Amino acid sequence: GHPTSSAVPHRRLTKISVIGAGNVGMAIAQTILTQNLADEIALVDALPDKLRGEALDLQHAAAFLPRVRIVSGTDAAVTKNSDLVIVTAGARQIPSETRLNLLQRNVALYRKIVPPVAKHSQDALLLVVSNPVDVLTYVAWRLSGFPASRVIGSGTNLDSSRFRFLIAEHLDVNAQDVQAYMVGEHGDSSVAIWSSISVGGMPAFKSLRDSHRNFDEAALEGIRRAVVGGAYEVIGLKGYTSWAIGYSVASLAASLLRDQRRVHPVSVLASGFHGISDGHEVFLSLPARLGRGGILGVAEMDLTEAEAAQLRRSAKTLWENCQLLDL
Repeated sequence: GHPTSSAVPHRRLTKISVIGAGNVGMAIAQTILTQNLADEIALVDALPDKLRGEALDLQHAAAFLPRVRIVSGTDAAVTKNSDLVIVTAGARQIPSETRLNLLQRNVALYRKIVPPVAKHSQDALLLVVSNPVDVLTYVAWRLSGFPASRVIGSGTNLDSSRFRFLIAEHLDVNAQDVQAYMVGEHGDSSVAIWSSISVGGMPAFKSLRDSHRNFDEAALEGIRRAVVGGAYEVIGLKGYTSWAIGYSVASLAASLLRDQRRVHPVSVLASGFHGISDGHEVFLSLPARLGRGGILGVAEMDLTEAEAAQLRRSAKTLWENCQLLDL
């Protein structure tokens, strides 16, 4: 006879939670929605009206989207049984506030957010986007009790995208054909790995140097600075960044949840890599293979001594910051 409908195995539904319904959180949720990555999206924010409004605004688009359930709440309970939890919540920097003071306010916020979220979804992947992302990824790891393979920071995934865009502009090629990594600390001290530049699989750094006589150290540092300054430029012009980080994080979500095993430069536990002390449990960005289990491996890059030294410098600074947090 025919199998009854109840005998047909149900596909496991995928649930993604986004903590923080600000510009960044909503750009991420919206991109995830259009890329059909989840069957259910849960939004969490401290401001109930803003949250209801954002959830309704997305729900009103239901007729134009693949079927997806959108839930929201001010309490972590709505995140129950998430496959992926993305944390974008963070304190806003007050003018003249020190980075350390901002960091301490964010740690206080993470103490409220992370433990309940981890309790409601014990097998989830945790993806940290709030800044300073490297330190907060460490904080989330410590507070969640999750293995380091399931705690990932968005890190330099976006910096690397900006880097690829600028190189592509220089060479007049498509950014998708350009492979290039920025690693280390997200932000001002990120390290551009010039030897990693390839176009269509061909190492391109030498030909860049040959074709652009002006590709000297100063020009390279100019490009690196333009990458770092890219965020500030956007913030200066429109007040915040949202679309690029939305796509950046959605690409990480796709690699993770669809088990794509793609390599992304993301913030991972970096102890023992490139001469970073084994005792320093510090998170910074290295090219990592991402899949359903989280971080499946970290690619060993050939770094110049200068690049490795820069990475170790970042690690030392980050480690010192982590030490001040009494976790």
